[in-house]
Amino acid sequence: MTGPEEFNPRPALIATMVIFAVNGLAIASWAARIPTVARVLELSTGEMGAVLLTMAVGSVIALPMAGSVAFRIGTANTVRLGAGISAVGALILTLALASGSVPLTVLGLFFFGGGIGLWDVSQNVEGAAIERALQRSVMSKFHAAFSAGAFLGALLGAGLSGLNIAMQWHLLGLVAVVLFTIFSGTRYFLPDSAHQQAAAERSSIPTKNPWLEPRTLLIGLVVLGAALTEGAATDWMAKATVDGLGASESIGALVFAIFIASMTAVRFFGGGLIDRWGRVPVLYASLGSSLAGLVAFVLAPTLWIAVLGALLWGAGAALGFPTGMSAAADDPVRAAKRVSVVSTIGYVAFIAGPPAIGFLGDQLTLRTALLVIGVVMLLSLLVVPAARPLKKADESQIG
Repeated sequence: MTGPEEFNPRPALIATMVIFAVNGLAIASWAARIPTVARVLELSTGEMGAVLLTMAVGSVIALPMAGSVAFRIGTANTVRLGAGISAVGALILTLALASGSVPLTVLGLFFFGGGIGLWDVSQNVEGAAIERALQRSVMSKFHAAFSAGAFLGALLGAGLSGLNIAMQWHLLGLVAVVLFTIFSGTRYFLPDSAHQQAAAERSSIPTKNPWLEPRTLLIGLVVLGAALTEGAATDWMAKATVDGLGASESIGALVFAIFIASMTAVRFFGGGLIDRWGRVPVLYASLGSSLAGLVAFVLAPTLWIAVLGALLWGAGAALGFPTGMSAAADDPVRAAKRVSVVSTIGYVAFIAGPPAIGFLGDQLTLRTALLVIGVVMLLSLLVVPAARPLKKADESQIG
């Protein structure tokens, strides 16, 4: 393994945190203004869900390709490629919203989602390599940076909505920020040799297909519940607040920002909680808090109770995804393939689940449709013990 003495991973650590943050900002600033987009295009909740599904399709197509692309051209170039494709999608969305064209919106979201998929997986591959170089867990910090960026993005969306700034100008500014940050920050990523040497070490050891490993799939189910609750809140919390409680679009975006702030705070300090109490107890507490917050938000008769629900929901949604990544990476030799499986399950749930909730929201109400997440979270709670630290004896049975 390439050791920390051969290169300094700290600039890469800082740069990768910035890249994660910009990724969160891009997704959340778009998500916070979904009610505005639905109004401009005159779409119902179900129709907006169908439109958002095209973003999911783009991501699902890109996700399985991301690992191979990163291996061929490096993580830095893959992040740049993904950000560039997302920027093209945002520019198409700018034209679509200016002309009120739903087909152009669909096309723009397809490219936006595809770029995000490449970007997301490759930044996590970089994060895993940094963990190996530092020989300590930092994945929760990266996801905290993502959440912090998402919080800023939600505030940005709320502010621009309150000022009645057209989405076209919002998207153009977002493209400029993303491209500048990505092409500046990726210069400090780890050298490609660090990834290539780790890949060579892994390839020399025969392993099972991780998609056939029960433990890996069960960890994926834990991550699926956490990712679905985060993704549903990202896409629908603002609109559910507007539709269900009669709040303004700016207030809806602020409630979403509260969710993000709660999630960011818990992610920042979550490593200490896991070190003290262990993965399994923390995951039980996290999923339980998220479920309680979801129910409170959905059934809230007033805005203030919905805000309390958003706080609990965000706190509970914080640690499922990064803790699942750590659990999948227990064995460093097999970490990359297992993390790839678990992250793919998580991202598919994060991106593809919310549009399905939108369809159901057309039949019921959006807040009621969100209760479907609770069913998945109960399944995740049942398999939390799969995330316990892996011992050598356990590994011999799996691999």
